[in-house]
Amino acid sequence: MKSFVAFLKKEWMDLIRSGRLLVLVILFVVFGIMNPAIAKVTPWLMEMMADSLAETGLIMTEVHVDAMTSWTQFFKNIPMGLIAFVLIQSSLFSKEYQSGTLVLVLTKGMARYKVIVAKFSVMIFLWTFCYWLCYGITYGYNAYFWDNSVANVLVPTAINWWLFGVWTISLIVLFSAFVRNNIGVLIGTGGTVLAAYLIGLLPKVKEYSPTMLMNTAGLLAGAEELATYSKTIGVTLILCVAAVGVSIPIMNKRELL
Repeated sequence: MKSFVAFLKKEWMDLIRSGRLLVLVILFVVFGIMNPAIAKVTPWLMEMMADSLAETGLIMTEVHVDAMTSWTQFFKNIPMGLIAFVLIQSSLFSKEYQSGTLVLVLTKGMARYKVIVAKFSVMIFLWTFCYWLCYGITYGYNAYFWDNSVANVLVPTAINWWLFGVWTISLIVLFSAFVRNNIGVLIGTGGTVLAAYLIGLLPKVKEYSPTMLMNTAGLLAGAEELATYSKTIGVTLILCVAAVGVSIPIMNKRELL
């Protein structure tokens, strides 16, 4: 247990020293501020464009914005945050392979599965902190300017998207056990997400695809029931556990040198 805790501390110190933690926090803070900011300036932008649009024969009606506008923007921006997260964290294993530090840790008696669990735990914690930080900033500004009650089942909808991020992180861990470089991890993770998205386009199986968790508009508007996503949530949780579980025996068998 001491070796596991020590490895966790090493991972956190590496995040801080490398600047990755600071970059991600700043990025998600900016997104959190941008969501209500964009909604707030939208009427002003439309008013500025009204004259030029009128010359083309288009008449601009009054634009109404509220907290729903900001939350719609939140769920449009958060995919970019996840992409940035994946790009930054995709090298979490590969740099250990290349530098040889992982071999040093394992020769001191730390089990390989603890490396998987530790790195997965750090990424989950970091994703959770950044995601809900962004959510909290947006929620606070929305509460100040408008009323968050216009958005239905807001927290469950946000949890759905957070879970999609957890699944993506489990893919990073899985492909990191297969390949030595972060390019391979990015291709594997991105390819799997794309495949899940394409599968989700099929009506009969879409409720089993994790990418359905990204469909937030219907829930926020009250057009869909939360129970519709129960199968998706169940399948996603199983896939997360399976991805991490499969990565352990792969890591146990692979050559690190």
